Amino acid sequence: MQNQFIWLIFLTPLLSFLVISFLLKPFFKNQPKLAGYVTITAVSVSLILSLVTLIKVLGAPHHEITAPDFNWIIIEGAARIHFGLKVDALTSVMLLAVNTVSLMVQIYSQGYMHGDPGYHRYYAVMSLFTTAMLGLVLADSLLLMFIFWELVGLCSYLLIGFWFHRPAAANAAKKAFLVTRLGDLGFLLAIIYLFANGGTFNLNELFQMAVAGALGGTVLTWAALGILSGAIGKSAQFPLHVWLPDAMEGPTPVSALIHAATMAAAGVFLVARTYPLFEHSTTALQVVAVVGGVTAIFAASIGLVQNDIKRVLAYSTISQLGYMMLGLATGGVAVGIFHLFNHAFFKALLFLGAGSVNHATKTFDMNLMGGLRKAMPWTYRTFLIGSLSLAGIWPLSGFWSKDEIVAIALEQQPLLGTLAMITVFMTAFYMFRVIFKTFGGSYRGEEHLHESTSNMVIPMVILAVLAVTSGWFNITGGFSSFFGHGESHGFLQGLFGIFAHPLPWISLLLAGAGILLAYAMYSASWVSAEAMGKRFAPLYQLFYHKYWIDELYENLIVRKVLLNGLFALSHFIDSKIIDGGVNTLLVQRYIVRDFFKYLSTFDRRVVDGLVDLSGKITLVTGSVTRKVLTGKLQFYGLFIGLGMAALIMGFFIFSPR
Repeated sequence: MQNQFIWLIFLTPLLSFLVISFLLKPFFKNQPKLAGYVTITAVSVSLILSLVTLIKVLGAPHHEITAPDFNWIIIEGAARIHFGLKVDALTSVMLLAVNTVSLMVQIYSQGYMHGDPGYHRYYAVMSLFTTAMLGLVLADSLLLMFIFWELVGLCSYLLIGFWFHRPAAANAAKKAFLVTRLGDLGFLLAIIYLFANGGTFNLNELFQMAVAGALGGTVLTWAALGILSGAIGKSAQFPLHVWLPDAMEGPTPVSALIHAATMAAAGVFLVARTYPLFEHSTTALQVVAVVGGVTAIFAASIGLVQNDIKRVLAYSTISQLGYMMLGLATGGVAVGIFHLFNHAFFKALLFLGAGSVNHATKTFDMNLMGGLRKAMPWTYRTFLIGSLSLAGIWPLSGFWSKDEIVAIALEQQPLLGTLAMITVFMTAFYMFRVIFKTFGGSYRGEEHLHESTSNMVIPMVILAVLAVTSGWFNITGGFSSFFGHGESHGFLQGLFGIFAHPLPWISLLLAGAGILLAYAMYSASWVSAEAMGKRFAPLYQLFYHKYWIDELYENLIVRKVLLNGLFALSHFIDSKIIDGGVNTLLVQRYIVRDFFKYLSTFDRRVVDGLVDLSGKITLVTGSVTRKVLTGKLQFYGLFIGLGMAALIMGFFIFSPR
């Protein structure tokens, strides 16, 4: 069959996960570097295959190619669920971004994670995480997308809580898992709702129904809003943004992968993939625009005052994801995904740069840094390039995609476009605040400074090159035309002709003003940062405490509302119903009392009894297995042979004649 190799794009990292988990870790645990080599090889193969896929898609009619699929579940007369791949312009661009960033992160991790006792586990989960994201990108049905979507969430939980012995890391992992589940519930309900009304999970079939009007406007609106809720959770959009800053407790390479091109970008990709559903619902698109515009300036304002370098980058990620949502709502798939594509490279670079700084200083607190420019020249230069690109300075990659979003938003949604313009100033300020506090001045720490090893520097250099050049793919309009809209023109015309309009000048002036203010406050000391904090104390406190939203969720909603509500309900059931004191105004029938009584009895005797029994069984089986698991390979081989023989005999006995 044609294009069978596409399956290998996500099966190769899956094979890497299996090899590391079941071969390298048990039998080569004294050679941890092998796990890194296996992962790097697998992702390299996947990247090469992604490039081949991109070339094929570029030359295909309508920029879409087919891949072989197979039936997964067949319910006669009801439904057929197949396991298939959707390979188009969106898929090929996402595959390239995910695999490129993943490969750089895996190479970098060899230096950053060197000597960590969980080295095998780290690379195993990173392989599975890459598999999940690639599977999500390739899936051609909502059901299959949801399976990989949840696998992405599971892997992120394992990676954020990688150092689970640290309470902060364990709590951050749980927070990320629970908060994103809230959004995922809406996504799941949307899938069920679409299947109930359309009778299929297949994306192409659902899109055709939307275009033909077979799915009503109300159905599309509710389904799109459900899908958006999943995207809000995964892409940390307001108000479900609170998990992402805490996710910084994981290893820094994990932060680079999660925030640049995988989990955090998955929500943006989900909206882009299901965009034909959103196109037929003005309400849903308007909600996407508002969420994106508000999130962009909201997160940027918090990033202004953070002192942890990774948290500044975390809030920057939330803000840029808001830009992408705004771009999708106002300009379409090409506009939003173009910024996602560029952001993947410069944001991965910035996180890896933060990890390099931490590797030398043993801290993420910028107040304990300073003067790193001379001691870490490669880290400084690459980090500076990433910051300029993020700030949207011409002609780096961030300029091209950010300016396109701002221009279209100003035209279609003037208020949201204005918020995006203000965010340009904020972004430039907080990134160069990081530059001046980290690399400028004199060193304020105690560690001996040194540049990172070559396996950490080389990925940063490669990403720096991409942070400069990736935006050039659309200077001629090629990126937009690849997605089916936009006009092509000459390179020089695109490179310089953009300044015939006033907006790029205004955008650059705002970015320049942000950089100048950061220089005045944190380098030249023309303006006192402390004095500015006192002058704008209410705003400073609001930003510093992150609008007190974490406290609102944890202290009010979780502890007082949910927990107190559950305690009150359990007390009512226990005292008013089970113990016989039935409140006749609330419970009029004895059957209700009896139901809860039997339910309580079942819980106490059956459920608790099964738990106690399982504990006793575990103790007994443990004592048996200690005697059976002798560590002698020939003994294990005997049981493997007996098991295979039993399987073969069962096949011949029970197989139909």
